[in-house]
Amino acid sequence: MLEQVRIVLVNTSHTGNMGSAARAMKTMGLSDLCLVDPVSPPDGQSVALAAGASDILANARTVPTLAEAVADCGLVIGTSARSRTWSWPMLNAREAGEKAMAEAPKHKVALVFGRERTGLTNEELQLCHYHVAIPANPEYSSLNLAMAVQTLSYEVRMAWLAGTQEQPVAEDYPLASDLERFYEHLEQTLLDTGFIIKPHPGQVMTKLRRLFNRARPEDHELNILRGILTSVQRRIVKKTTE
Repeated sequence: MLEQVRIVLVNTSHTGNMGSAARAMKTMGLSDLCLVDPVSPPDGQSVALAAGASDILANARTVPTLAEAVADCGLVIGTSARSRTWSWPMLNAREAGEKAMAEAPKHKVALVFGRERTGLTNEELQLCHYHVAIPANPEYSSLNLAMAVQTLSYEVRMAWLAGTQEQPVAEDYPLASDLERFYEHLEQTLLDTGFIIKPHPGQVMTKLRRLFNRARPEDHELNILRGILTSVQRRIVKKTTE
């Protein structure tokens, strides 16, 4: 089940951090690393700091966007501080490890880590079902990237050793790519009905993303919602041609 967990590093600026993250992963039995738009590709410093985990670096996939990195994942958890404009469902590190292992038998799980200085953007965090905050010392909460990867990888391994992976969830959740297609369909339908005005969309889609990410509709429920949207669009076309 550990092979089902993907570590995603977004726009990493220091190549050494990629190697240190790979080392942190390997010590906990994780092997799936994805690099999203790194400032520079892995280099000699990455390999040196990987300290025996250079195979994880060599097999790492590099993609241009976070959406592509998590497209085949049914659960996406992004690292974040709590101070955001729109609150998202939050997990602590232990809960994140347990949830990852509970769902790993059904689909790929992504743990997403942002830029060293600024973390993940609000748009990137909206691609995540949950946000996770590591409860560090509030007086000195300076975790570097590899430390954060090590902490969450450890919690995943502890959940795996505790046997959480033997209790798969019954639900079939849609992949992130399917969920994104639903959001595109929803937005287009709301534009067609005039509920959203294109020049002034406001925060409607952000709030709806938060609602559906929190609700986590299953595959068949998402199909029903897509069917409803399609019927609304057909009705609009029919009215305009009458």
